[in-house]
Amino acid sequence: MDRLNGREYNQMRPVTITRGINKHAEGSVLIEVGDTRVICTASVEERVPMWCKIESKGWVTAEYSMLPRSTGHRTTRDSTRNRPNSRSLEIQRLIGRSLRAVTNLRALGEHTITLDCDVIQADGGTRTASITGAFVAMVEAMQWMVNHGKIKSIPITDFIAATSVGRLGEQIIMDLCYEEDSAAEVDMNIVMTGGGRFVEIQGSGEESTFSRKDTDQMLDLAQIGIVQLVDYQRQLLGPIADSIGRQS
Repeated sequence: MDRLNGREYNQMRPVTITRGINKHAEGSVLIEVGDTRVICTASVEERVPMWCKIESKGWVTAEYSMLPRSTGHRTTRDSTRNRPNSRSLEIQRLIGRSLRAVTNLRALGEHTITLDCDVIQADGGTRTASITGAFVAMVEAMQWMVNHGKIKSIPITDFIAATSVGRLGEQIIMDLCYEEDSAAEVDMNIVMTGGGRFVEIQGSGEESTFSRKDTDQMLDLAQIGIVQLVDYQRQLLGPIADSIGRQS
């Protein structure tokens, strides 16, 4: 099939992650996936929720928001509405779960790392871009902790990244932009570790159903994309990447 932007069915949009974009945060990146752009910052605090203190472990959490003009029309800020956006809550919980899945919280000590993922421009795949970028920001923050003597080593067990897949017509495609996502009969968001283990699979049919064969094809295609993203993360982190996976 001919995709809107000329990509092959198994081709991701161009991905660029720029490190160190915020001088105040312990870790920060700008991730660009096609026309989707997300700023991910990692903040380290010497405090934890009470249940973590009882268990002598740290915590990793996330917040997600879309700036008012990240889309085609202005949306009202959550602070103005005086109530949280349910979509933002769902996505930030997904980001937090994904990052905790590869973090040794006991080795993190009594520290909380908060990942703030702010979408400055949206064109599909904001949650998957946030996970992929937030991981790099979290690694930066943990390296900062090592450098300042707060922890002995980076307490991450594996890499993690995410992408979207879907069925548009009869074709399974990878990394849907907004127009493709809006038109797709089926779409999935897949979160996977560098070792090939799934953390989360979010899939639904839009006025359609999908078969076991469709599911297998989408998972296989997502894995191809995530392997590429993890390879990019490794290259981007350089020598720091060698520290990842040493703790179980």
